[in-house]
Amino acid sequence: MSVSRRQSMVCADHAKLSIVRQCVLLDVSRSGLYYTTKGESAFTLTLMQEIDRAFTEWPFLGVRQMRDYLVLLGYSVGIKRVRRLMRLMGLEPIYQKPRTSIPRPGHKRYPYLLRDLAIIRPNQVWCADITYIPMRKGFLYLVAIMDWRSRKVLSWRLSNTMDTDFCVCALEEALAKYGKPDIFNTDQGSQFTSVAFTNVLRENGIRISMDGRGRWLDNVFIERLWRSLKYENVYLHAYETGPEARAGIGKWIDFYNRQRPHTVSGDYRRTGAMTKDF
Repeated sequence: MSVSRRQSMVCADHAKLSIVRQCVLLDVSRSGLYYTTKGESAFTLTLMQEIDRAFTEWPFLGVRQMRDYLVLLGYSVGIKRVRRLMRLMGLEPIYQKPRTSIPRPGHKRYPYLLRDLAIIRPNQVWCADITYIPMRKGFLYLVAIMDWRSRKVLSWRLSNTMDTDFCVCALEEALAKYGKPDIFNTDQGSQFTSVAFTNVLRENGIRISMDGRGRWLDNVFIERLWRSLKYENVYLHAYETGPEARAGIGKWIDFYNRQRPHTVSGDYRRTGAMTKDF
C-alpha cells in the first residue's frame, strides 16, 4: 500500500486511537500528513487564490480571460503561467472545447445516465467532485461524495496531491456508512476514471455515470456545494495548516448537513430532514 494511501487512512476524530498512534500503526510520518507542495512563491500562491475566487464566481473563464482579469487587478502575469496554475488547481472552464480534459490512457469513459431521470429518493444517485482549497501558505485538494437527492455530504477527504487514493478512501467510507446508490456520477477526471475507483463501484454493482466534457451543469449540485463552502468558510478563515483546515471544513460540513436549508425539487428544507433513510 502506498504512503499516500496510508496517510489518507488516518482519521483525526477517531474514537479510540490518537493521530500519533494511528501513524505508528500505519507506519507513516505525522509531519507528512498535511505536507503541502513546496516551491510555489508567495506571489504565486496569491495568484492561485485570486484565480480560485474568480473561477468560483465565474466558472466559464478560460486561460486568456483569467489572464486579462488578473491584469485588471494589477498583476503582471502571462498566459503560460495562468495555464500552468489552472492545470495545477484542476480548473477547467464549463464551455465545450476539443479534448482538453481527457482520462489517462487506458481509462474507460462512461455515458451520462441522468438525463431526464427523475431523482426522487436518497441513495438513488450519488456524485463526487474535487476542488482546490487555498490556505494562507499553501493549498490542499478536497474530494466530497454527495447524495444527489438530499444534498447530504456523505464523506470527504483532504489531500496534498491530486492522486486517486484519497478519492477511493472517501468512496469506501461512504459505502460503509450509507450502503450503496443505484448510480454514481462524476466528471471525466483521471481520479474518477481510474481502475481503482471504478473497480469499487463495479464490485458493488453500482452503475457508473460521467458528465460530458466541459459539462459543469451535469454535476451542478456539488458545484453549488463548493461555492457555498468557499464563500461561507474557506475564504473567511484563510487556514494556516492542514489540521486547522480539516477541523474548520469538517465543522462547516456538519453545519451544512444538519442545519443549513436547501432547495430540493422546489421545497425549502434542511438536509437533515431529508436523510432519515440514512
